[in-house]
Amino acid sequence: MQRIIARVGLLAGTAIALSACGFGDMRAPLPEFMRAKAPDPVAPEPPPDVKQLMRENLEQVFTSASQPTHVRVSAPRREPMGQSWSACVRADLNSVIGKPLGTQTYRLTISANAITDRRRVEDEDNCASETYEPI
Repeated sequence: MQRIIARVGLLAGTAIALSACGFGDMRAPLPEFMRAKAPDPVAPEPPPDVKQLMRENLEQVFTSASQPTHVRVSAPRREPMGQSWSACVRADLNSVIGKPLGTQTYRLTISANAITDRRRVEDEDNCASETYEPI
């Protein structure tokens, strides 16, 4: 019986010792050959065609009741954090009751060639300094 217990203990000890062997992640303090390979960087997405996106998705940015006219877009800019793009859109809009609101500016977030977010421009968005082209 002691022989069986000794063998089981020896096998368990060997299994525990060998379980620590293997490759560490890419930041492990191990020699280079023992570290896992770092993942390949994601290829950057090409800049979207903002004019085409706006022509196809005008109702996604502006409601039909606002009757957008003189729609203009800026060139797309890469977001500093992440893989998405941003662009600014200006249009002359009307209120729900038909009164002119004037020119309104929105900031679009574009990812995978689709508009994923839109919001009104704030001071830190830098849309005032952009150059706009009509769609």
